[in-house]
Amino acid sequence: MNTICFGEILWDILPQEKVPGGAPMNVCYHLNQLGQGAAIISKTGTDENGKGLLAFLQQHRVDISLVQTDERQATGTVIATQKGNEMEYDIVQPVAWDFIDVTEQLLDKVSQASYFVCGSLVARSEHSRSTLYRLLDVAKKKVIDINLRPPHYQKDTLEYLLKQADILKLNDHELTLIAGWYISETDFEKQVTFLSDQFSIPTIIITKGANGAALYHSHTFHYHNGYKVTVADTIGSGDAFLAGFLSRHITNNAPEVSLEFACKLGAFVASQKGACPPYDAREVEKLTS
Repeated sequence: MNTICFGEILWDILPQEKVPGGAPMNVCYHLNQLGQGAAIISKTGTDENGKGLLAFLQQHRVDISLVQTDERQATGTVIATQKGNEMEYDIVQPVAWDFIDVTEQLLDKVSQASYFVCGSLVARSEHSRSTLYRLLDVAKKKVIDINLRPPHYQKDTLEYLLKQADILKLNDHELTLIAGWYISETDFEKQVTFLSDQFSIPTIIITKGANGAALYHSHTFHYHNGYKVTVADTIGSGDAFLAGFLSRHITNNAPEVSLEFACKLGAFVASQKGACPPYDAREVEKLTS
């Protein structure tokens, strides 16, 4: 298995419907859609929501052999409310993915994988955070996806994750907040290079919403203005962006090529309902700026 994703697996409860979600699951889904084998480590309840999520993933040929079940905790849910083009989230706690157990099987699988992808949200609970730290100890390439959802994060936890990152993905608002903990600098590039130097992060990707994205790699900045689409909702578009970037980065594409495809996939998913729409990668390639 080339990539293993770790973290939350849940249902996004939208005003009109519920759709599968959770940033690591979304990344895993899109990597598989793009032909990159990926497995998900998480935990569901034994309830109907859990059975539904596992059925969805199996239907889309996502490896669920590392998903645990919890007889006491419910499957994760997020109550999503749309405010203009942005979504606000009420992330229910505690739920099953707050209690992911470390096992010898997980340690073995993660140590063999080329890439290990995790978000910061799963570290909100002591149990799953402890498991995450153990897995980071054995992982090869570590991809850290920052998701700052107040009140579900702590500065010391984020600092630990930043120190682990080989590839860091965050949005421009998160960049400003985190850099602001250490420096008063407001220049975008200086904030990015500070984080890269301070935490020894070789590659940093920054999404900028409708304004595209930036990539800092090998001490060089790359920019893309993004693709203009009619937004259905923005749920999961950042996760799709990360999966798009990794799908090209893993196959040794040039940094600007990886960034361009990431922007394409992120924009495409924003034009669809939910975080995991069905699609063919050729549909994404047809997008033009």
